[in-house]
Amino acid sequence: MSKTNALILLCIIVSLLLWGLGSRLAPLLSFSTANLLSWRIWTPVTTLFVHASLLHLLGNMLFLYVFGNTLENTVGSRKLLTAFFTGGVVAVILSIPFYPADVSLVGSSAAIFTLTAIVMLVKPLKFSWLFLLPQGLVSVVYFLYNAFAVYYGISGGVAYISHVIGFLVGVPFGIAWSPLWLRNLAVTFVLLVVYVTILYYLSPFLLGVAKKTISGL
Repeated sequence: MSKTNALILLCIIVSLLLWGLGSRLAPLLSFSTANLLSWRIWTPVTTLFVHASLLHLLGNMLFLYVFGNTLENTVGSRKLLTAFFTGGVVAVILSIPFYPADVSLVGSSAAIFTLTAIVMLVKPLKFSWLFLLPQGLVSVVYFLYNAFAVYYGISGGVAYISHVIGFLVGVPFGIAWSPLWLRNLAVTFVLLVVYVTILYYLSPFLLGVAKKTISGL
């Protein structure tokens, strides 16, 4: 079994246990500043495998499957695990000033954002049949979405700040592991420009289709 798939399996098992046992396990596994001050120093690691809902779990596992396997196949299992745990732990620790002490930060999102940043710099043109886009493009679009959410103060129960931090943690790894990182970064931004241009010219057509669909309901 690949290390990526092992991480996915562990996320599923831990989340199911948490949902089944509820309040007894949550304080022991979830990260919060209050938990950390109570000397539950393992929670920055265990919280990476805890998910708040089935939708939260499925969304994260989809991204982990795509980006984790690409990275593992490109740089190896050891580097994948190093990036995953470093990105996740550093992101939740650096998020402490931005959230109240009793707010729990759960999920592998920040760690996955670290992986997406590395893939962007290591193998941006790797096509994902699940997203139907090059993975470098998926990475930068999702990062920009989270960065705008932070800038405009959008919350909705999502730790956007942790996601952005996780992505930024991945950048030095990507630079260190790819001698062509600068070229790959340029390729990613070219893809982004093309993608935005296509959306711009397609938007009138898409809006027209949406209006016809709504009026026909």
